[in-house]
Amino acid sequence: MPEGKKKSKIVPKKYPMPEQDPKERIKNFDEVPTGQDAETIIKEARRCLQCKESPKRKLCKDGCPVEIDIPAFIKKVQEGDFAEAMRIVREKQNLPAVCGRVCPYENQCEGNCIVGKKNEPVGIGRIERFLADWERNEQKHGKIVKPSSTGKSVAVVGAGPAGLTVAGDLTRLGHKVTVFEALQYSGGVLVYGIPEFRLPKAIVQAEVDFIRRSGVEIKNDHVIGKLMTVDDLLAEHDAVFVGTGAGLPNWTNLEGENLNGILSANEFLTRVNLMKAFNFPDYDTPIRVGKRVVTLGGGNVAMDCARTALRLGAEESVILYRRSEAELPARREEVHHAMEEGVRFELLAAPVRYIGDENGDVKQIEAVRMKLGEPDESGRRRPIKIEGSNFILDCQTVLIAIGQSPNPLVPMTTPDLKTTKWGTIAVDAEGRTSKKGVFAGGDISTGAATVILAMGDGKRAAKAMHKYLTEDPSWPDAEAFEKAAC
Repeated sequence: MPEGKKKSKIVPKKYPMPEQDPKERIKNFDEVPTGQDAETIIKEARRCLQCKESPKRKLCKDGCPVEIDIPAFIKKVQEGDFAEAMRIVREKQNLPAVCGRVCPYENQCEGNCIVGKKNEPVGIGRIERFLADWERNEQKHGKIVKPSSTGKSVAVVGAGPAGLTVAGDLTRLGHKVTVFEALQYSGGVLVYGIPEFRLPKAIVQAEVDFIRRSGVEIKNDHVIGKLMTVDDLLAEHDAVFVGTGAGLPNWTNLEGENLNGILSANEFLTRVNLMKAFNFPDYDTPIRVGKRVVTLGGGNVAMDCARTALRLGAEESVILYRRSEAELPARREEVHHAMEEGVRFELLAAPVRYIGDENGDVKQIEAVRMKLGEPDESGRRRPIKIEGSNFILDCQTVLIAIGQSPNPLVPMTTPDLKTTKWGTIAVDAEGRTSKKGVFAGGDISTGAATVILAMGDGKRAAKAMHKYLTEDPSWPDAEAFEKAAC
């Protein structure tokens, strides 16, 4: 074989991501991974084999919920053409800096990476993060070309991942889009739910600003269901998308749950994120954690709570989870970071009751040991109580991170909008609801899920909305939603 045609050897591992030292980062809210430089990113991109498509196997792009042409943008990174790589990403992705940080790519694009069959997969998420940061820092956003107007207008309820995706996609197609957001900041769970050390607010704001510049109007402090209803929006717009998320916390309903010091993850993270409780007294929203904080749950939100508690001064932060480490639903990276930072994992254990002191403050949790039985409907092994194994955990704060339910305000104020037994809005495969002209997506239709899946919902809905507005205004009969609503 000629010298120039030799097959290069695959570098088996991803190039390391620089990170703050665990002992230092638990003292601040700065981002934990500090980012890779251009030279390293090009080397990482060159680990990509540029695999040829085959009906016999899935490739990286088949695992992307927002359909980014991953081989194409990585090819441009290999060549050092970051501007063109970013243009390819932006064709499909409205929030690249966000997804490069919080997307569970190990289960999606990187999970399909052929290099990853025998080695570590190509760091697709890290490359996307680098490109988005490069674009922002170099101010090379490029000219935003605005299409000719279709004359149609769309109202989007909620400026979270699903709503922002719908807004960005429909604006590029020529529709006038107005987003109504209940909070003072846009981003939904990106700003109130994910801590600064994992997703800096300035990065979310930059992504929102990009969407605004593309022509989307965002009206903050507009609570749909109070200020106006979906019917009001339909009277002024040609279609409505509901992306109000899952902001209603789930509770354990155990004895003592009303004691002081027991908070939902939603309240705790919102106080820290939006109200900057971590910076008291410069910001006047105090939050107490005490010496030991116990977080109930094993997902990403639980990891966020436990890690935030350490940064707020807790001497010990404990995760109480009813299954084993193998069943933790959180991303591996988040579990790894939590362990590095000293979070203690009390696994195969579940709370039984909360015990308070004479002032009504929580002081202890009574818990019980568990063992794993046969798999349940989720595919994970079902936890079973071990009789007589009860034990006591001292604590000053309990954070309940066992999931969220859909925000009920829009369904409550829109009587002809069918919902499921879980409180989600019933939708078909295209995101259409039982009410003509109204679409929905993200956590309000699926229940609490990931940011990227909400964005995928938004993309599917945007395609269906464009078709409805420009080609086919037909609508399924209400009976079509009866099955989904059961």
